[in-house]
Amino acid sequence: MSDFTTEHRLGHREGGPAVVFMSALFAGGWIWEHPYRYLAGAGVPVLRTHEAICALDRRVAGSIERLGDALLHACDEAGVEDLVLCANSLGGLVAIDLAGRRPERIKGIVVSGAPGLTPDPDVGLSFDRRASVRPFGDDFGVRMVSALFHGTEPYFTRAQMDEVGTMLRQPEAMVSMARSLKATRRYQVKPALDKVRCPSLYVWGRHDRMTPVDPWLELLAGYPENDVVVVEESGHIPMIERPAEYNAVLEPFVARCAKVAA
Repeated sequence: MSDFTTEHRLGHREGGPAVVFMSALFAGGWIWEHPYRYLAGAGVPVLRTHEAICALDRRVAGSIERLGDALLHACDEAGVEDLVLCANSLGGLVAIDLAGRRPERIKGIVVSGAPGLTPDPDVGLSFDRRASVRPFGDDFGVRMVSALFHGTEPYFTRAQMDEVGTMLRQPEAMVSMARSLKATRRYQVKPALDKVRCPSLYVWGRHDRMTPVDPWLELLAGYPENDVVVVEESGHIPMIERPAEYNAVLEPFVARCAKVAA
């Protein structure tokens, strides 16, 4: 049984990798609604995981490597062998790590808003002596949305916010979240990037307050073979806040990966 459950449409195109969308720390696969539907409508094989990372078992959530293995196991169950992995936030580190560890399966990565180069952001979370984490205060949701997005529109529906809030009230989810954040602090980003050989696209919101773009631009300048796109008027989740711009760079990149993998 996989840690992740999935939704997938394997499309009508013969050959080529599937595009796999990995859920993020707080949010499930619904953050990928726009690119998932867009590529599926074009006949591209797609798969997305359902569970937020902090909804997983603490032993999985607290390890970049175990998260990657869990994702591949979910792909195995769906019959997906080769993949282009799209991931946001913590999932971005999983994508980079998997590309280095499993190059025979990862044919491309698309990374947005990955942590690892800056301190933990303040989104209304409090850490106690046991290194656990909990939401606090009536303004927790407001503070989180403000940290995630550049604009003021309610990009999350009430049902989605309620889903996140319900999950974060579970003690086990708090432990999984704390272990996930600890894993991002320990992870060595540059040595991991040195191992990546597949095509790589980094799509970052210009106004990402959670994981600012500038340290990544500085680091990625040493990897000129990678594609880097900065999305204007966007925060931490460009696939939600600027879906047209995100899809416009994603589709040709996926087509290029398919040609390279052929």
